[in-house]
Amino acid sequence: MVLLENDSFLTELTRLFQKCRTSGSVVITLKKYDGRTKPVPRKGHAESFEPADNKCLLRATDGKKKISTVVSTKEVIKFQMAYSNLLRAHMDGLKKKDKKNRKHYG
Repeated sequence: MVLLENDSFLTELTRLFQKCRTSGSVVITLKKYDGRTKPVPRKGHAESFEPADNKCLLRATDGKKKISTVVSTKEVIKFQMAYSNLLRAHMDGLKKKDKKNRKHYG
């Protein structure tokens, strides 16, 4: 997995969307990130680890290529605006759900 800067992550995400426009899918995950690279031990000494600030870890993959970035609290507003514009631009290839005849019993 490649950890990228925020701007380069958005450009690579655009490339992933363009590559998967005709067939395939892009999976995006988002989670809270505290800066740890090693897992927390279950038992034993419980060290109190306080992160300096809250961060978000974004990952995107098309099944073959994986990219990721870490967004800090200072950059959230700017990143979120660019990210939402990118999603709006590339969500036009979605397929509509087939509406089946549903009988309501009641």
